[in-house]
Amino acid sequence: MADFFDALSDKHVAMIAQQPVFFVATAAPDARINLSPKGYDAFRVLTPTVVAYLDLGGSGNETHAHLRADGRITLMFCNFQQPALILRIYGRGRAVLPQDEQWDALAAHFTLMPGTRQIFVIDVESVQTSCGWGVPLMAMEAERKTLLKAHAQSDPAEWEAKMSTRIASIDGLPARATDRYIEGAPGTRPE
Repeated sequence: MADFFDALSDKHVAMIAQQPVFFVATAAPDARINLSPKGYDAFRVLTPTVVAYLDLGGSGNETHAHLRADGRITLMFCNFQQPALILRIYGRGRAVLPQDEQWDALAAHFTLMPGTRQIFVIDVESVQTSCGWGVPLMAMEAERKTLLKAHAQSDPAEWEAKMSTRIASIDGLPARATDRYIEGAPGTRPE
């Protein structure tokens, strides 16, 4: 049985804090649905009705383009340990890039990592929990460092040139590109 809430409770926030991975889904009219897994220490609950996550450069910029076109976003957290639980956050999101006025205040909530491209801010419209009884029990072995290594080893000018091309979704929806390479805070650059 699913339960709905208007905001995140302390219990929800505690469950979210224990999850090493979360999933992000977005869509826009007449466009493909985008579904992405996210790892690292990239998610923050700012208030019971506002959350945010740090986005590293990747192969595209689908989430940004979809949010710009439509705004709808769903985040899903699965508890792979006990107790079984799935938590979804439904909301409306927007991208904040390093060149945006809100960047400094928002970025202060995170430890910036190599290749940080933007922060997505989500206004929570509703929270849903469900049993999760069909989700397997799994243990996290380790974070995969490959993406961080790739960004950390990048030449900043080449990285910026590459990210400047991430201005449209697969379906041609517009997105904005970041204007700078972020090397990451001390301790975030893998060996």
